[in-house]
Amino acid sequence: MPITEQQLLQILPNAGRNAGVFASALNLAMDRYQINTRLRMAAFIAQVGHESGQLTSLVENLNYSAEGLMKTWPSRFDLVRATAAARKPEQIANIVYAGRMGNTEPGDGWKYRGRGLFQVTGRANYTACGEALGLDLINNPQLLEQPQYAAMSATWFWSTRGLNTLADQGQFVKITRRINGGLTGQDDRQALYDKALKVLA
Repeated sequence: MPITEQQLLQILPNAGRNAGVFASALNLAMDRYQINTRLRMAAFIAQVGHESGQLTSLVENLNYSAEGLMKTWPSRFDLVRATAAARKPEQIANIVYAGRMGNTEPGDGWKYRGRGLFQVTGRANYTACGEALGLDLINNPQLLEQPQYAAMSATWFWSTRGLNTLADQGQFVKITRRINGGLTGQDDRQALYDKALKVLA
């Protein structure tokens, strides 16, 4: 049962014309990784909706204020460093992602910042995702900004984390933890999930 553009818009009204752009890409990607039941699709679309600003954002926004930097990454920014880096996304990415997630070269933080519907981040994750999808994401990281690969990277991530199993069990909070590492934005995710379950009934 593929999801239609109309159903996507009912669940994610802010998607606008992106619902039409993404409907076929999402269906192809969900089909590949067996996200093909009401419970699986509802959980997946809800998480995608939250993570991508309802299909409107495919690249991580790192345009933080000094205050935002200290709040989000207290271990990496004191007032002096935060003030110097504020509103400089490339500099911020290279500070917060340096030496993590497989990033080894200067500039890797910016080059391999979050992209796709679930924000694949870091050289190691770009490598793994590229191998799984048959794409050279190390030399062409921007491929994850194209709808078909943005969708496929999200279903790949979903599959590698065993999230179909949790969706089958209705363990939506656990799904959020595996995607987010915590429960950031859980109210919005839950509201989208509840709506998706109704729309896909």
